[in-house]
Amino acid sequence: MTIWRSFDDVPPSLQASAVTIGNFDGVHRGHRAVISRARAAADRLDVPLVAVTFDPHPMAVLRPEHAPSMLTGLEERAVLLGAVGVDHVLALPFDLAMAQWSPQDFVDRVLVEALHARAVVVGANFRFGSKAAGDVAFLREAGPSSGFQADGVELDGGPQVWSSTYIRTCLAAGDVAGAAEALGRPVTVQGVVVRGDRRGRELGYPTANVPTDALTAAPADGVYAGRLRRLDTGETFPAAISVGTNPTFEGVQGRRVESYVLDRTDLDLYGVEIEVEFVERLRGMVAFAGADALDALKAQMADDVERTRGLVGG
Repeated sequence: MTIWRSFDDVPPSLQASAVTIGNFDGVHRGHRAVISRARAAADRLDVPLVAVTFDPHPMAVLRPEHAPSMLTGLEERAVLLGAVGVDHVLALPFDLAMAQWSPQDFVDRVLVEALHARAVVVGANFRFGSKAAGDVAFLREAGPSSGFQADGVELDGGPQVWSSTYIRTCLAAGDVAGAAEALGRPVTVQGVVVRGDRRGRELGYPTANVPTDALTAAPADGVYAGRLRRLDTGETFPAAISVGTNPTFEGVQGRRVESYVLDRTDLDLYGVEIEVEFVERLRGMVAFAGADALDALKAQMADDVERTRGLVGG
């Protein structure tokens, strides 16, 4: 897998390609339906498959106040794209100048001059160019004179259309199972373990703490059953996971993902990059108050652990 971050990175040896275009945030099942069709076209033409994406997300430039939280960063997207058949990723640096390109500008500069496209496959609702004036119909009309054939693929997932927006809606509701179904894989977050306030350790449930990135989508505040995987060794452990600010205690700064590895108090994960996988939501976040707040919290945490054990083992 190669990431080209500008037209200058595209090697002169690329004389023909099949191209698929989109933000590909999450590389969900809808995206994979498009990529599968594009892979078939690339194989038929005996050319490499190039995925064109944008960095940052166009909405972050055009209407930053409405920019979505990303499900995946560029590097993770590239890995996922490579795993489903893409040979190269062209990550176009999106800015206000590119936003003014007409649909024909995009076709000429990206598909013809840079990638020498012979086939172009996109989602049926794909729009591009200034004021989103370009669509699949435009690509089909422009294709014959530009040397490519265009195809649009429906992203129908049954009762809904698979989309990154749908997955974000699931995550906002804590529906990690629904999000996983649309993604075609578990919901995960990654990060380096940082030192927390050590309250979990004092309560008998030491946690590995990862701050959440405000620009990256994470499940709604609450407690989840899941797994923790060390990215340095590949070891995987069942874990009870808390997402939020821990409302029982004052002074907690920022949302974070706290993972208690079941029955393990000996793990030293500070500075280790981990992946946290969410399997099922157990409950929402609760603030315990009163003289017996800590006892109530410990009892609730013990229940969370046993429910987690029943769902993921351990």
